[in-house]
Amino acid sequence: MAEGLKGVYSAVATPFTADEKLDEAGLRALIDRTIDGGVHGLVPCGSTGEFSALTRAEREHVVEIVIEQTAGRVPVVPQTGATSTREAIELSRHAEKLGAQAIMVVAPYYEPFTIAETKKYYADIAGSVSIPVMAYNLPAATGVNLTPEILGELINDVPNVKYVKDTSGDFTAAAQLIHEFGDAVSVFVGWDTLFFAALIEGAAGSVIGAANVVPRELVNVYNAVEQGDLTTARTHWQKIFPLMSTFVSGGYNAGIKGGLDLIGHTAGPQRAPGANIDGPRLDALKKNLAALT
Repeated sequence: MAEGLKGVYSAVATPFTADEKLDEAGLRALIDRTIDGGVHGLVPCGSTGEFSALTRAEREHVVEIVIEQTAGRVPVVPQTGATSTREAIELSRHAEKLGAQAIMVVAPYYEPFTIAETKKYYADIAGSVSIPVMAYNLPAATGVNLTPEILGELINDVPNVKYVKDTSGDFTAAAQLIHEFGDAVSVFVGWDTLFFAALIEGAAGSVIGAANVVPRELVNVYNAVEQGDLTTARTHWQKIFPLMSTFVSGGYNAGIKGGLDLIGHTAGPQRAPGANIDGPRLDALKKNLAALT
């Protein structure tokens, strides 16, 4: 894999108060807890951070809080993608000015742009900053699938794209990225149930919302793989796989915030219209968390 960032990066949840205001104290506490859990980096304002429900000012404020609270303990890689190139550039420059080590950029969403338009979006954003870019593939939300072929062209044309986060859920595509482009970029996989398999395949790591809830457990898997102890890694993974499966079985952010509530580190509700986890899925979440204690 390429040199640079690697490991377990927490896709940081954004805590809210009961009336859906930003809970700054809760965010700071979550950052400290996650870093204490051994994660290798933080990614604020991603999908798990409900960035699409935040105003631009809130996104900037969240990044300010995270970088300040982190205080250099681990790298911070804010997600700065937006529906317009202009706003994405402004958010990216703001993150760089604050000291972010890199930026993660989701493909433009809502309006169905062409591949050519999407590639230019990435090129323009990457050209506006001096820090590396992580291209974020999330086709279920953006409507654009950055296939290995498209990403290969992007990596070749835009040297500042040094990382890829693949949340397609397509392990074949992730493996192709790792093996065909691993010398040029570091590949992070963002699908929780593929965490272990991706590491075995040679991924640099994962940007994963589950690290808000079980940072130490995920780091244990990563460390064992890094040490070549696959037996221990598999043992750790078998313990947490049911929880990972529960997280991806429905509304993801509801699962993460529900998990935080259950372990006593509440992050409040999702912003409406997002609902809280309930019913059989909540029961499964309780069961799978209890099995880890």
